[in-house]
Amino acid sequence: MDIRKIKKMIELLEKSGVAEIEIREGEETLRIARALPTQPAYVTAAAPAPPAAPLASAAAAPGTAPALPAESAASPGRPGVEEHIVTAPMVGTFYVAPSQGAKAFVELGDEVEVGQVLCIIEAMKMMNQIESEQAGTIKAILVKNGEPVEFAQPLFIIQ
Repeated sequence: MDIRKIKKMIELLEKSGVAEIEIREGEETLRIARALPTQPAYVTAAAPAPPAAPLASAAAAPGTAPALPAESAASPGRPGVEEHIVTAPMVGTFYVAPSQGAKAFVELGDEVEVGQVLCIIEAMKMMNQIESEQAGTIKAILVKNGEPVEFAQPLFIIQ
């Protein structure tokens, strides 16, 4: 199935309020389920060979994000007033550098500017640069290099 069709289906599902949808094209099946406040949603594609893992995730509910470090002065585990959380705009694999062995885009304590590349998320063999939407200091990096990330999963805290 075309990734554009999958993205469009996710957008339609988010707008419609429908909890789940399943579409079949020939031997391929696409099932998209919305996240409820207590459970994540998954998009899976079934081809003639069974997939190794879910391919993409629909919008995650705010309560499904992993706990943040308790470094904030405002309240433990929650961002302070001056903190900005950078979240994953897509499902994929998180990379801190442009290639293996290369210098990381940012490290803990680095000053960043608006538009500066923070990381790469690989999705469907496409490398997507994730840029900072706010200037500040990298206070926390919440994901390890090479780990899979979900849609809306917190990646960085910028103060």
